[in-house]
Amino acid sequence: MRKGLLLLLLMMILSHLGITAQNVKVISFNVCNSVSSRNDGSHSWPNRSAAVIRMLKEENPTVFGLQEALLDQLSNIDKPFMKKYRRIGVGRDNGITRGEHMAIYYNYHLLDLVSYTTRWLSETPTRLSVGWDASCARTVTIALFRVKETGKTFYYFNTQLDDKGTVARKESVKLLAQLIQNETKSSIPVIVGGDMDSNIDDLTFNPLFRIGMNEAREIALKTDHKITYTGYGKKRPAIKDHFLTRGLKISQFRTITKRFGVPYLSDHYPIEIIFSL
Repeated sequence: MRKGLLLLLLMMILSHLGITAQNVKVISFNVCNSVSSRNDGSHSWPNRSAAVIRMLKEENPTVFGLQEALLDQLSNIDKPFMKKYRRIGVGRDNGITRGEHMAIYYNYHLLDLVSYTTRWLSETPTRLSVGWDASCARTVTIALFRVKETGKTFYYFNTQLDDKGTVARKESVKLLAQLIQNETKSSIPVIVGGDMDSNIDDLTFNPLFRIGMNEAREIALKTDHKITYTGYGKKRPAIKDHFLTRGLKISQFRTITKRFGVPYLSDHYPIEIIFSL
């Protein structure tokens, strides 16, 4: 009887922490930086931040990657999650704290961070730089995680492609494919997630498909094809946010459209995958 109760308690704890022996949940979310949304009334960051935190608490991801997050936004998110998550990623404008971060938060009770690095999406990826015809510096945060319970590992690339530079988007995807080939082990699963500012049918993504990456929407057992970019209802909606994966069994892909008490969490909806290793 006592063993049964202890087993039930352990299962409840693992469920609360957001992981089973084989399943991991990852969320990718462009939060819309607090400067560009400052004068947007109900869409400003102070009016959205509590809802974003509610969403993350309810979804309880094992890992989540944010795009466009500035330091004030990260500070808001850090505080309620500091007992559960740790954050990695640097500001794109000085390699420390200035500018937008491709931040990754991971549940450190469940995952070990084996290694991580930042690369700039440019002709000189190892140093701070603006690439090709991009409107600004763009980065990718690359992390290698180990699941504590099983010892299995996976890579997570969190990034955002440029919204203005057509050449920059194409060359950035080529660079991502090169980084996967050169800086990851072929036996370890890979996730690339983020705001790609393009529909997945765009030829821009071919370099990733050629090295065996798949769009999670298309291979997930349960999925949707909902829009991810809303522009706060003021711009043409589109599917711009994607997960591309290799070596994973995706049980679910989902676009999170729940409002959590505000008109929009951001000008993008979060996307989520659940996978097994």
